[in-house]
This record gives sequence, structure tokens and C-alpha cells, in this order.
Amino acid sequence: MSPGPRLAARFNADRRLGLILAAVVVVLDQAVKAVLLGPAELYQRQVIEVLPFFDLRYATNPGVSYGMFAAESLESRVVLFAVTGLISLGVLVWMFFEKKRGDILSLALILGGAIGNLIDRFRLTHVIDYADFHIGDWRPFAVFNLADVAITLGVVLLLARTLFIRDKDGDEPQHDPAAKVSAK
Repeated sequence: MSPGPRLAARFNADRRLGLILAAVVVVLDQAVKAVLLGPAELYQRQVIEVLPFFDLRYATNPGVSYGMFAAESLESRVVLFAVTGLISLGVLVWMFFEKKRGDILSLALILGGAIGNLIDRFRLTHVIDYADFHIGDWRPFAVFNLADVAITLGVVLLLARTLFIRDKDGDEPQHDPAAKVSAK
């Protein structure tokens, strides 16, 4: 069998759904940033108070999560872009070989968030962050964006599925043996 039909067989409904989810994350992430940087002029206003515990706060992040590995020079930005691009490609490949819908969708969230932040890096050389949760002056989280939420949610779901939901073969959710006995 040639590689064409095998590759086409892998591209089933779950993978299409995963690609759609990743695309939705990218579009929403970029749309929110476009509104905040365009009509809302968040970059000029710096902070828009929305709720007593939530502000829209303009922040740029030249690094990755929480500003780690800040890329200030052109060379470091190119390296960071290449590394995050390769990681995104790895997630895409994993998504195409993954068989379980829940894992495919978790990977799609990670992929969509990574691409959303990659677009920022390509266009602006940094990621735009804006979501700021706080209690008074205490900020338990760094300022983040929708792409960060998608990546975090995808990782948490993937870990939860790996640690708590699969049986030893990894194919089916764990079932309570007592439930089978009581159902008889």
C-alpha cells in the first residue's frame, strides 16, 4: 500500500475536528488581540478595569510563559521562534498519530495556542498578553492571553487523561468494577 491511502486514512473525523478546534483557538486569540490593540486602544490606555478582580492590562512578553527565556536580541528571537515552531510541529505530528479523541482535542488546544502566540512573535517579535486577575494588589498569575489558556488547558487535560482516565492499556476509561457487580 502506498503512503497516500495510509495518510488519508489517518486524516479522519477526529483529526479534522482537532484541526478545526486549533483554528478556532487561533482565530479567537488573534481577534481578541486585534480588538484590544485596535478599537479598544489597550496599548495606549495600558489598563481597562473590567471587574474588581479582573483588568485588561497591556503587556508584552518577549519570552515564553511568565517571561522566562526572554528573547531580546534578534538572534535569540529567531532561536525562540524556531524552537517554539518545532514544538508546534511536533504537537501537530503527535495529533495526527494519536488515536484517542480526547487526546487529539487536548493536543489541538495546545497547537492552537502555540500558533496564536507564534503569530504574535512573527508579526511583533513578542507575545501580547492582556488578562490580569488580581485580588487588590495581589496578582496570583502573570498577565496572560487566550492562547496561554488554551495551551494550559490542553496540557492539564492531557495529563489528567494520562494519569486518571485510562486503564492500563490506555484505550478505555477506567470503570469501577463494583459498579459492574451492582448492575447485575
